[in-house]
Amino acid sequence: MAIKIYKKNTAGRRFMSIVKPEGITDKAPEKSLLAAHKKRAGRSGGKISVRHQGGGHKRRYRVIDFRQNKIGVPGRIAHLEKDPNRSALIALVHYVDGDKRYILATDGMKQGQHIVTDEGAPVVNGNRLLLKNIPAGSTICNIELTIGKGGQIVRSAGSQATLMALDGPMAQVKLSSGEVRLVNKNCYATLGQVSNFEHNAERIGKAGRARWLNRRPTVRGTAMNPVDHPHGGGEGRQPLGMHPKTPWGRPALGKKTRKKKHRSNKYIVSRRSKK
Repeated sequence: MAIKIYKKNTAGRRFMSIVKPEGITDKAPEKSLLAAHKKRAGRSGGKISVRHQGGGHKRRYRVIDFRQNKIGVPGRIAHLEKDPNRSALIALVHYVDGDKRYILATDGMKQGQHIVTDEGAPVVNGNRLLLKNIPAGSTICNIELTIGKGGQIVRSAGSQATLMALDGPMAQVKLSSGEVRLVNKNCYATLGQVSNFEHNAERIGKAGRARWLNRRPTVRGTAMNPVDHPHGGGEGRQPLGMHPKTPWGRPALGKKTRKKKHRSNKYIVSRRSKK
């Protein structure tokens, strides 16, 4: 994997860079695994309900198999692809029974590699098996929280979790935030780290490139008038006053939003640490 830094021959290219992962195919995506991806563009009924979203390049959705429920059926990685809908790379798997599916690619996954999903599959990067059969200290990703539902957490580029220990019917999983969480040991997880870990090192470089990615301009609240934002108004630069808030007066920037009596609190052994 390499990061390409452009020559500084224009203002937009001065700070622009792209990540060029190794082993990416130039073939068209598998047609049978494409679906329509309707634009919502931050609007509901034509009115903006989510700010700063809109425009963007047209995309087709890649149907990803997060469950990987072909138990005991070996598959071969046909090739790796970029997915415009997510930060991680995806892999096209050809199973021995003739089925084709997209899965999340793990770091180090290569074309021609063989993978399998099974309760006691070999402990090899890319294989998917039950938490109770994974050695403690292993790096895992695409973890189920509900048995049979498929991977729900640890799915973005470069993310990983660590299986700490087995505790009765539950397994202790340490997430990248530092949170230690209990997960049923009969849930499946994939061995390895999610691919494309250098995704965050990419520099957008110019405003137009952000527009291609469905991002519209953001205006600071302090630059507005009082009628438009609680931070607005005043002569010159003024402090916010009180605490940072949204245009509708709700607390923002660091305010905890998790419900104190959330039903999953009992599964959290230790909360994430402050950075």
